[in-house]
Amino acid sequence: MVQGDEKDRVVINVGGIRHQTYRSTLRTLPGTRLAWLAEPDAHSHFDYDAHGDEFFFDRHPGVFAHILNYYRTGKLHCPADVCGPLYEEELAFWGIDETDVEPCCWMTYRQHREAEEALDSFGGGPADMGSDEVDGDGLGESGDGDDELEMTKRLALGDTSDAKTAGLWQRWQRRVWALFEDPYSSKYARWVAFASLFFILVSITTFCLETHEAFNPIINRTDVDPQDNNITRVYQETETEVYLTYIEGVCVVWFTFEFLMRITFCPDKKKFIKNTLNIIDFVAILPFYLEVGLSGLSSKEAKDVLGFLRVVRFVRILRIFKLTRHFVGLRVLGHTLRASTNEFLLLIIFLALGVLIFATMIYYAERIGAKPNDPRASEHTHFKNIPIGFWWAVVTMTTLGYGDMYPQTWSGMLVGALCALAGVLTIAMPVPVIVNNFGMYYSLAMAKQKLPKKKNKHIPRAPQLGSPNFCKSGTNSPHHSTQSDTCPLAAQDEVLEMNRADPKLNGEAAKAALANEDCPHIDQAISPEDGQIFSPCEPRGETPCFLLNMTGRATHPGARVRK
Repeated sequence: MVQGDEKDRVVINVGGIRHQTYRSTLRTLPGTRLAWLAEPDAHSHFDYDAHGDEFFFDRHPGVFAHILNYYRTGKLHCPADVCGPLYEEELAFWGIDETDVEPCCWMTYRQHREAEEALDSFGGGPADMGSDEVDGDGLGESGDGDDELEMTKRLALGDTSDAKTAGLWQRWQRRVWALFEDPYSSKYARWVAFASLFFILVSITTFCLETHEAFNPIINRTDVDPQDNNITRVYQETETEVYLTYIEGVCVVWFTFEFLMRITFCPDKKKFIKNTLNIIDFVAILPFYLEVGLSGLSSKEAKDVLGFLRVVRFVRILRIFKLTRHFVGLRVLGHTLRASTNEFLLLIIFLALGVLIFATMIYYAERIGAKPNDPRASEHTHFKNIPIGFWWAVVTMTTLGYGDMYPQTWSGMLVGALCALAGVLTIAMPVPVIVNNFGMYYSLAMAKQKLPKKKNKHIPRAPQLGSPNFCKSGTNSPHHSTQSDTCPLAAQDEVLEMNRADPKLNGEAAKAALANEDCPHIDQAISPEDGQIFSPCEPRGETPCFLLNMTGRATHPGARVRK
């Protein structure tokens, strides 16, 4: 049968839009749902309208146009006006592997997964709670326990199956942990967050004021020689105002209380200890207590330790990172830095190459015209060696230009101009990528904060007996259904969750879902013993059964395997 034959034509009605093609075109991708329409008995397996001579599928017509074009041209493109999860679901329904997407559209197709991963990284926002107050006491307890279950899931407090029947300690552990960890869990948690923010700002302000001369008056001190009481030594030193020490002590008492409460009620002590912010809390608190304990000692060793502890006071400035718990923008910055690691490495490599090249060039360029009696050229240039030129190259390429080192010859000025231009171009290349990452993460974080809580999720009902979408075969196999989410209802949802969790398994999972629809008696999960997704099955009657293996290939009786 040639392609232009009238009998070879087939009409497919998808969502009310009629599409015409040839059965030979559908056979180009064996093992897919559309390839089954080319089978002689396809009329009895799908929703076929004999009056209109067409097959009906209640699916997205716009996406289907791109999928049908894939059969015609052999190139699968992703429409830009369709949400990624919807396109992924349509590919799974029609039995097409996502790896067939063309490289030009792969980034567009992958964008929704990156957005979902970014949204998951911003946990604990107000969108997760959906209300300002959980209950009257603000501790997260409600009559039906749904809010406590949601709090348990969000804060990763272990298994939520026993959240309603947990003991007194488990219930209070969740509440107190949420009180100090999640500012959006209750009104009391917000008050605790405001108190923590206040003490952080006061502590940092005190740390900065301690270095100002107005708060460090000069005091005259006298030491008497213990061997000869007549010999004394008079010296001057600065001493911080005592009230600043008291203010810092109050702040440290709050940080200590907060740290002890969090580590006591933390459900995972090991994870708490490994957390960077918690380590900063402990390191910033410890020197204060050591300094107070050693201040009463007069031995030389104690004074040496006190001097060291005063130097270590700079770790208190690290408390500024605790603000990331309360400000979304700081968390966005942290996620941006982690997501832009490759761009930062690329920027460092570019700068290193430029610094090495231009430091070498400026060294030899400045030696041109040196006096014979000055072999080192130290009289008319600042660049006495190449390592000194590294500093100049870094300052010039980053367009800072401190002016402490500058070329003095015409050849050195030419090298300096090239160095400045190269620096502008070098920094301009990876910076837009980093800025785009920050914009993406910030928009996603704001979207999650403003996203309302969904109380009830709509779940489509399975086609009822007598409806046009009901499976027509006698066995009522899911193979005959026109809706992938109804026969069975949870099959495709489970596969799509697998796809989002592990993108590498998307191709195998999509075809596995398709095989499970075609072979409802294939329900054995993958196991290390057999190494296959499903156990083999035999065809039932006239309904073909398509087998899938770990390579994601679908086989059909009498058809060629599509790779």
